[in-house]
Amino acid sequence: MLKGMETERAYWVAWSQIPGIGPILIRRIQDYFGSLAIAWAAAGGDLLAVEGLGLQLVDTILRQRQAIAPAALLEQHEKANPQFWTLADPEYPRLLLELPDPPPILYYRGTALASELAGTAPLVAIVGTRSPSDYGRLYTQRLTKVLVQNGYTIVSGLAEGIDTVAHRSCVETQGRTIAVLGCGVDIVYPWSNRGLYRQILETGLIVSEYPAGTQPDRTHFPRRNRIIAGLARATLVMEAPAKSGGLITAHYANDYKRAVYALPGQLDNPKALGCLNLIEAGAAKIILEHTLLAKLGMQAEAPASSLPQAALPLDLAPHLAALLTTMTELASGDKGAIAFDQLVQTTQRPANEISSALLELELMGLVTQLPGMRYQRL
Repeated sequence: MLKGMETERAYWVAWSQIPGIGPILIRRIQDYFGSLAIAWAAAGGDLLAVEGLGLQLVDTILRQRQAIAPAALLEQHEKANPQFWTLADPEYPRLLLELPDPPPILYYRGTALASELAGTAPLVAIVGTRSPSDYGRLYTQRLTKVLVQNGYTIVSGLAEGIDTVAHRSCVETQGRTIAVLGCGVDIVYPWSNRGLYRQILETGLIVSEYPAGTQPDRTHFPRRNRIIAGLARATLVMEAPAKSGGLITAHYANDYKRAVYALPGQLDNPKALGCLNLIEAGAAKIILEHTLLAKLGMQAEAPASSLPQAALPLDLAPHLAALLTTMTELASGDKGAIAFDQLVQTTQRPANEISSALLELELMGLVTQLPGMRYQRL
């Protein structure tokens, strides 16, 4: 006999087995009825009241639930998948709960840390092309090591290329990394990363929304990328062509109101076009390690002599000086960070003018952009 939380857990598993019921619909059903156990017993007419459930899908639900015994299914599922969370479990990663389409079930292997699940540990996603240039590899290694040394957990997808470089650099720096797979957590893909997979299991975490035994499929990976973006407060795209899975991750991060950073590359490098397009669209530029850390909310422990000291130019244009003055007056709490919208509202200037001025000040080293379209005077 199932009781309490275990009962609801069984129904999350049961509903996830019904064809046509994806992450968004299952959450709508839960929200409408207040419990998936209650929804399981609901009449067809009541199910039709849920947005997105039509006659055909409701008919499928009614037929499928006659063949499913939730308690027995849960027992069977737990034998095949010893470690997983449902949205009913208090351990389910909090940052994923903020998404409109979190995985109803998240399978895992390795060590789960309470601080990461609670969303209090600093997690950064690093993604990019499967065939990076030497430049892309070098800066992925450098930035990964600096982030690890400053307490960040690295999230990526264990794919070839940038993902592999990020995971491996993290392991070599004795840091913690989370790999999000597009297959079951018991499947190593690509096979060339089997050694890296075992290393991640020793100190990190491997997660997937697909149950054990699920083989890689090209349709899985774009959806997998939303989990990479959802687990982290910020996503770094190190190198990406115009069409790239890394760009999909960046777009998910943007949709989720998470920070997006891109590493600038050469104009004649096709593998850099995706990053350049992201920067043009408003992504923050990755320039130096210490400036990235500042934008992420943490200063690198570097000697003062190695950090460029930006003096206030005597010939600063009036509109730039006025904006700096406004930022000083508004600065309070959160280390003086000011939202972009607040600057527009206070100055009563067009958004494009403020954006252009902030960019100029950032290039001068007088202002830094923080996650969430917030700016801080340096």
